[in-house]
Amino acid sequence: MGKATRAKGAGVGRKRTAKTVGAAEAAEETGATTVVAKKTPGTATAAKTALPKARVAAAEPGELAVRPGEDPWTPKEVEEARAELHAEATRLNEEITSSENAVAGLMRDSGDGAGDDQADTGTKNITREHELALAANAREMLEQTGRALQRLDAGTYGLCENCGNPIGKARMQAFPRATLCVECKQKQERRY
Repeated sequence: MGKATRAKGAGVGRKRTAKTVGAAEAAEETGATTVVAKKTPGTATAAKTALPKARVAAAEPGELAVRPGEDPWTPKEVEEARAELHAEATRLNEEITSSENAVAGLMRDSGDGAGDDQADTGTKNITREHELALAANAREMLEQTGRALQRLDAGTYGLCENCGNPIGKARMQAFPRATLCVECKQKQERRY
């Protein structure tokens, strides 16, 4: 039987449709253990446009992804991006430490509210929640910065994590933590 009717590892006697063959090919190509095929026309052709595999070794600066018509990354630009990400990580660590110290101070002072009225207690609670939110936001940005540094080291910096297309050098220089191309980011924002 041909590839169109049988997928690798399929059970004997099972007829395979184009959708399930496409899903099996996608699973084989990407190494996924579970593939759910969408029920839309063109699913069989979607398997042929799988995401590019991440590079195992660090890429040379000129090899980082760029959109058609953009100049390749120069070693100086890559080092500037890396330095900016490291500076951002340092700033975020300091911000997290500052927020944690502020929260610790607010928690310590919360027991001193013996003579406070309800407005004072509410203000302390709002201030504490604000500091906790700032610390959580800084932690999330620090995680994104760390992921950007890992992607830079892996040679996948500048590739969209959703579609695998280049994000664009200008976008990466403006927002070094970007993980999605403009099109995928717009789709994501429309969902929320």
